[in-house]
Amino acid sequence: MSFFAVLFALLIEQARPLARGNWIHATFRSWARWTSRNLDAGKPQHGWIAWSVAAFLPSIATLLIHWGLWYVNPLLAFLWSVGVLYVTLGFRQFSHYFTDIRDALDDGDEDTARELLAQWRQVDANELPRSEIVRHVIEYSVLAAHRHVFGVLGWFSVLAALGLGPAGAVLYRMSEFVARYWRYKAKSLQAGEGASPALQAAANTAWGVIDYVPARITSLGFAVVGSFEDAIDAWRNYTQRFSSDASIAMETRNDGIILAATSGAVNVRLGGQALQTKFDPNASAGFLAVDAVTPDKPTQPTPGRETEVAHLRSIVGLVWRSVVLWMVLLALLTMARLLG
Repeated sequence: MSFFAVLFALLIEQARPLARGNWIHATFRSWARWTSRNLDAGKPQHGWIAWSVAAFLPSIATLLIHWGLWYVNPLLAFLWSVGVLYVTLGFRQFSHYFTDIRDALDDGDEDTARELLAQWRQVDANELPRSEIVRHVIEYSVLAAHRHVFGVLGWFSVLAALGLGPAGAVLYRMSEFVARYWRYKAKSLQAGEGASPALQAAANTAWGVIDYVPARITSLGFAVVGSFEDAIDAWRNYTQRFSSDASIAMETRNDGIILAATSGAVNVRLGGQALQTKFDPNASAGFLAVDAVTPDKPTQPTPGRETEVAHLRSIVGLVWRSVVLWMVLLALLTMARLLG
């Protein structure tokens, strides 16, 4: 059931992706805003309460609906899983920026590529040379693919195997979203729109823990479908270099491992100077627009070749091969369960 739910969700999402600013994502945004306004009193325990309500309650509601539909008719529960995955899973939620930037670079229009990168990430990209544009696009795209596809697949597959339906997909996406959203809204100057440091700390810590295993599974998948030895070596080097630094948050470590594995898998140099973030209070018009918060990345470049436009196609191939790997594994697990 998990295999077919993921397959149908991906096919539907490719054919008819959710529009930006749709009512589902607006509801999630309003939910995160409501929890912070009403439960965030500035103390650590309040931060954890607000995070638990924001992330766990939608997951529990998803689970209860799944169980209720399963009791009525398993087909309804299957359709519910497809619908939930359609909302939480998919490339088309972020890939249009990647495609537009790649096309602009192919046409030699670096100014348009910089403008699109600035719009996507709400960063200052005016002075970026061509190779740095490509590097940042690769890093952001790989992390987006992990958070919107592979991480969701991991949590969904594990909890679905335990009979919990699509609750894992909702928990993962809501955990990632509220951490990102509250970090972004903390910069808002409007009264009641921000998030206290305690709430941000709770959300970031929880997100780092929840993404710990999926980040390593994604990295391993990239290694398997790419240059395995180089990916594992880059992963090991990153871990040895930064594992003893207590100042690096778990979320940053997770992202760094993914980027290090990507670097080795396609032999490209990643990491380096981060872009300066620009705050735009109007950027949160869509659920994914708050993706504008720039993720932390390794400050020291990884070994590999200097980034070129051709590497963008290599990254597309790497990601799609990883999707195929996931689908094959899910298909094998489904067959084993049916035959067993």
